[in-house]
Amino acid sequence: MALTFVDVGGRKFFNHSLPGSLELTELLMVGVIFAALPLVSLRDEHVTFDSLDSFLPNLVRHVQDLLVHLICAAALLGLGWLMGQTAMQFIDNGETTAQLGIPKAPFIFGMSGLCALSGLLHLKLCWDSLRSSTHAAHTNRTL
Repeated sequence: MALTFVDVGGRKFFNHSLPGSLELTELLMVGVIFAALPLVSLRDEHVTFDSLDSFLPNLVRHVQDLLVHLICAAALLGLGWLMGQTAMQFIDNGETTAQLGIPKAPFIFGMSGLCALSGLLHLKLCWDSLRSSTHAAHTNRTL
């Protein structure tokens, strides 16, 4: 935020922007967004549409949660793998940012790792949901 403030202020008052500020802002945004992804996954706070949940039986909602976590896990693990492949290509090609020459591969590897971590967290949430439903079913049978 401070970088953008200085860049906009420089353009507005001195008619000169901060060199490379757009590249740095993009890289910092990548860091913020992908660093938050595992936290959002762990807390199960992704954006959801739950308007119809009150009309669904508990079993259907439970199966829905399991499927959503499995789909999210598969998508995030797949995306992490693809980003890892892209990072390897960036290393081979020597990809850097246009103005500042910052290597892109470390950022892509970070994105890859954080996506994979988020995918693993969704598998954990799926496992936790299965364990709690098994425990609830066992408790109901013993009562």
